[in-house]
Amino acid sequence: MEKEQLEHGLNINRRRFLTNLGMGIGGAALGSLLIPDFFSAKDAEEAIVSGLPHFAPRAKRIIYLFQNGGPSQLETFDPKPKLREMQGQDLPESVRQGQRLTGMTSGQSKFPLAGSLFSFDQYGERRAWVSELLPYTARIVDDLCIVRSMYTEAINHDPALTFFQTGAQVGNRPSMGAWLSYGLGSENKNLPAFCVLLSKGKGNGQGVYSKLWSNGFLDSIHQGVQFSNGENPVLYLKDPDGMSKEERRNMLDHLSELNNEGYDEAGDPEIKAKVQQYEMAFRMQTAVPEVTDLSKEPESIIKLYGPECLIPGTYAANCLLARKLSEGGVRFVQLYHQGWDSHGNLPEQMRGQCMDTDQASAALVTDLKQRGLLDETLVIWGGEFGRTNYCQGTLTKDNYGRDHHPRCFTMWMAGGGIKPGVYGETDEFGYNIVSNPVHVHDFQATALHLMGLDHEKLVYKHLGRRYRLTDVSGKVVKDLIA
Repeated sequence: MEKEQLEHGLNINRRRFLTNLGMGIGGAALGSLLIPDFFSAKDAEEAIVSGLPHFAPRAKRIIYLFQNGGPSQLETFDPKPKLREMQGQDLPESVRQGQRLTGMTSGQSKFPLAGSLFSFDQYGERRAWVSELLPYTARIVDDLCIVRSMYTEAINHDPALTFFQTGAQVGNRPSMGAWLSYGLGSENKNLPAFCVLLSKGKGNGQGVYSKLWSNGFLDSIHQGVQFSNGENPVLYLKDPDGMSKEERRNMLDHLSELNNEGYDEAGDPEIKAKVQQYEMAFRMQTAVPEVTDLSKEPESIIKLYGPECLIPGTYAANCLLARKLSEGGVRFVQLYHQGWDSHGNLPEQMRGQCMDTDQASAALVTDLKQRGLLDETLVIWGGEFGRTNYCQGTLTKDNYGRDHHPRCFTMWMAGGGIKPGVYGETDEFGYNIVSNPVHVHDFQATALHLMGLDHEKLVYKHLGRRYRLTDVSGKVVKDLIA
């Protein structure tokens, strides 16, 4: 009787214990099959990043359309009639409040306000303002979350760009794509978890550097794989002339044996990473030609993205390729489009840049949506900072330039659990944020959250310190989440 009461009180007996034990072993076995590295973590902290999200994700993949150079928010999504009213008048000191300037305008004695030459109208059910430069984006505005209140500390291109991509203004930190590869792994073992595509517009360009898609101090398997617009989309992937697949496989097998011996002697984890890279490259030899072949896309898709999507290396072609890579299971696809640094002749440069990017950006969102992929794919559009409300240099009736402006600028996101609408507000001069500021680290924390990752738990020990993408700050902006 006492035995029965004890079993009842614990809600367990021998039969229940053996049943639960069997289920536990079965679950562990299943986990090891689904995630080969399930039991390879050295400690509890590493176990957090075992290919499983911290909680149920809203998005499975990210496509980041980075507009390198800093597109002007005042010509795209944040109209300011006040600037037209005060055209040519000096920016009031009460607005600038002594905030620092770049060396390109710090010597100006006057800061003449420059209203946009372009008209704005309201679109969609939410009546969001969009410039005449973006007619295709205006058609999908109800799918977008337009954040007008982004801000950053960096005031020059390299540190600002590095800050967005790695969470720090200095180099040698893992990029956002590398962190996602580290935390979630790949959905497709035949393709990298992180791919990079480059294009260049007609405007004033700022360079991009491989440190922006670096693995930093993470294993090299997590670095971004850059695709080119040449005959070979991934350099050095093709076998040398005269080498057969069987010979390549045999060579890799022997190389793996030698590397494993080296690992047993030295214990350097980078040796294991190199073995994984060789194997990935072998599998990519079959997968990459298939995913980069745009010739089989139907005419309706070519029309959607525009005829330039058939020209390798263009922004349109990269947007279409990004959809194919994402559809194929690539976790993070990063596009960089150069040419937005409009210090002078801004109206003409903006026309060219928007002509390059508007149709294809909207097409990507539309294409994902009609394929049923937008809900699980987070699309991001934006640059490293915005542009000033005053003219850099000489202001004329139909021409002006704008300097860098980190205090407030605009980005948009779509899909992947984002709530459509307009978020944040700037003052009537477009110089300072008046409501709902979103810092770079807040943006990064929110993107990771949508992928099912807690930005405070996605950490890596390096040189005695725990590092993360958001450094020591950042918060999830829950108002951006549907």
